[in-house]
Amino acid sequence: MDRIEIQDGLSFSRIVYGLWRLGDDADTSPAHVQAKIEACLEQGITTMDQADIYGEYMAEEIMGAGLTPALKDQIEIVTKCDIVAPCGRFSDAKVKYYDTSRAHILKSVDDSLRLMGIDKIDLLLVHRPDPFMDHHETGAALDEVVASGKVRAVGVSNFKPWDWTLLQSAMKTKLVTNQIELSLTAHDGLTNGDVAFLQERGLPPMAWSPLGGGSLMTADTDLTRLMDQIAAESGTDRAAVATAWLLAHPARILPVMGTNNLGRIAKISDALKVEMGRERWFELYTAALGREVA
Repeated sequence: MDRIEIQDGLSFSRIVYGLWRLGDDADTSPAHVQAKIEACLEQGITTMDQADIYGEYMAEEIMGAGLTPALKDQIEIVTKCDIVAPCGRFSDAKVKYYDTSRAHILKSVDDSLRLMGIDKIDLLLVHRPDPFMDHHETGAALDEVVASGKVRAVGVSNFKPWDWTLLQSAMKTKLVTNQIELSLTAHDGLTNGDVAFLQERGLPPMAWSPLGGGSLMTADTDLTRLMDQIAAESGTDRAAVATAWLLAHPARILPVMGTNNLGRIAKISDALKVEMGRERWFELYTAALGREVA
């Protein structure tokens, strides 16, 4: 599997494994967590995507219980902070909100390190744009966690270009990515400037929900029938086709693939078997739009 350089000395696998639903699995034992990570590593998938809020603030701890020293040495860990929801450790919160204060960021980093049993986070993302953000305070806090050695790189998630430039204007450290929703069913980012903003800067976007929240696997539409046709030609399935469509884009999109099923995990890299030239890419895009491009 190819790798993408995130910054000097740090690269990610071309496909990322997402652990959003880790806490939803019927089996959250350390052995089962290890089996999932090992199934990824067998395909060259080394980058694991987490967030403090996943599993009502339990997914990081579940993952940490399954991380052996050998596994820690083979993976890169992405995690996120700033969402405070009234559950888990924040069950006394009166309302869901975002917290990009220095105190919250520093505590979130320390909690993530402790819960996952690691000594550094490879990439920390601000999970959601905070309309109450003091960009000077937030930027300085992100610089601080990098300078401390606890975090190697920082980025954002779900930011618009103006949110990015506001935060970056108050930082010494360069933001390295924006994790945004991108798929055949959520493709606005390809034309509204979200992807172009990163592509212009040579920064790879990360794509969450690349299978449209699972809808691409279950729907019966012109798009999914075309996906089935392409999958049959390549001996793969719809998931591989949807992922290959993102991988083909010149912006170097990193799809974040999330599933608890070991069989499906083992097939994530099937996307590399799908030929995706320009005409085929536009065939799928046209079907996704439901009309011919202008």
